[in-house]
Amino acid sequence: MNSTKRIQVRLNGKDRDVTSGHTVQSLLEAIELNPLAVVVELNREILDRNRYSDFDIREGDTIEVVHFVGGG
Repeated sequence: MNSTKRIQVRLNGKDRDVTSGHTVQSLLEAIELNPLAVVVELNREILDRNRYSDFDIREGDTIEVVHFVGGG
């Protein structure tokens, strides 16, 4: 990853600067979320969890991360 360039994305409704070069997988890891415990929507498309590393994060992307919550 190029650690000097920053891009702006919208993450869960909030603008956020992130390091360029992330995939969905690496972004989840960077924000300390377990990829197996979330569903990700990238630009209004629900992604296949097994392919998170195939999707690059680009300037202006809109990312929604939904957490699974257990309960009883």
